[in-house]
Parts: sequence; C-alpha cells; structure tokens
Amino acid sequence: MGERVNGILRRAMFGAGLSEEDLASRMEVDPKTVRRWLEGRMPYPRHRGVLARLLEVDEYQLWPQLEALEASKSRPAEIVAVYPRRSAINREGWTSLFAGAKQEIDVLAFAALFLAENFELVDLIGERANAGVRVRIALGDPNGLHIAQRGREEGIGVALAAKVRNALVLLRPLLGRPGVELRLHDTVLYNSLYRADDQLLVNQHIYGIPAAQAPTYHLRKASGGEMYGFYLDSFGRIWAGATPPDKMP
Repeated sequence: MGERVNGILRRAMFGAGLSEEDLASRMEVDPKTVRRWLEGRMPYPRHRGVLARLLEVDEYQLWPQLEALEASKSRPAEIVAVYPRRSAINREGWTSLFAGAKQEIDVLAFAALFLAENFELVDLIGERANAGVRVRIALGDPNGLHIAQRGREEGIGVALAAKVRNALVLLRPLLGRPGVELRLHDTVLYNSLYRADDQLLVNQHIYGIPAAQAPTYHLRKASGGEMYGFYLDSFGRIWAGATPPDKMP
C-alpha cells in the first residue's frame, strides 16, 4: 500500500509541476515531511485537505486506504480536520480553499477583518468572481445590536463595529466584480462560515474569546451527511434576512 500511495502522490506532484521542495514551501512544512509522505506515511488530516486541493486531486485518490480507515471510525466522513483555533490555518489553507471554488464562495461573519486585510485573498476572490463564481459576503451591521453585544462579550466594546467598518472599506474593490454581493446582518452568530463549493470552514464562537482563538472545523459535503447541509441552510436564512448597506463607509 505504501508504494501505491508513493506512486499516486508522486505522479500528482509531477502533474502539478511541483518538486518536493516546492510542495514543502507551499505547505509550510519541512521537506523531510514531504519525503515521508512519498515513502507512504499518511499526512495528518489538516495537511491532507490542503495537499489534495493544491494538487487538484481528490484525497481518496491520493490515499485509497482512507475509505476503509474512515469506515472504521465513528467520526462522520464530513469532518476533514479540526483546528484548535482559526489562526492555526496557514496561508496555503485559506488560499487553496478559495482557489478551488468553481461555483460559489460564501462568507458569514461579524467582521472577517483578517480576510479583508489579506489583499492576496481579496484579489483571489475577485479573480474567482471574474471566472463566474458567485460570491456572497454577509458581515455584521456595525450599527446593530448584536455587534454591540459581541463587542462587549469579547471585551473590546465599540472596536468590533470599527473592525466591520474597516472590513467594508477593504472589501470595496470586490463590489464592482460580477456576481459579488455584500449584505449586512444583525444576527446572533454561533459560528462564522467560510465556504467554497463543497468545502466549508466553521469557526466557532465562544463567549469572551476572539474568533481567531476559537476552534474551527473543516467540513466537506459527503453523501449521506447532514452537518454540511445544516450550516448551508443556516447561511441561507441569515442571507435572506440581511440587507445591502445603505452606503459604504
């Protein structure tokens, strides 16, 4: 089985034009780690998803033994990885998520300032929009009751509303792109959502803890699964009740 995995992964790297050193750099891991993967060791779940999207090959093609392994566990097949905090997701993880979108990108958060401040990610989302991907971004109404409440919970008061306004300014270049829509919501959020087609990052909200320090689940749409659909339905309800900003700050 190790030789089979070695061959599949090596061919996928060759097809993507990536050397061991290139892949290590993109994945932000030691080249020795990539070499161990090529020798048959299975990467951790948090690396498998990023690696598969980077090579544009399904995880189950790279590691055929995954199906049997997952079947032997009680963890739902929809769960790709669990991060102890959102900040544990590296640059390549976010890039590969949005770069892989072919149909839809959805963002639901209070401020998502970390995303808006990442000009490379904003440009990437704009490029996907130009390629025909529908982009929906729902942020908290900076004048709303729930932004004020969440600001108090995090101990930053009105600073959260200021973060939303900053994010709106930084996201302004996206609004001229076809298929991009931004709305404001005044909703209690129990999590933030970052979706690209069948891949979804769910950033939990914990009282008194900034979202960047809260656990984040990487889910994927899977046959017979329910979790992905629950979050997608939740986004749809909030989106339906959200409204376009009267004017950008």
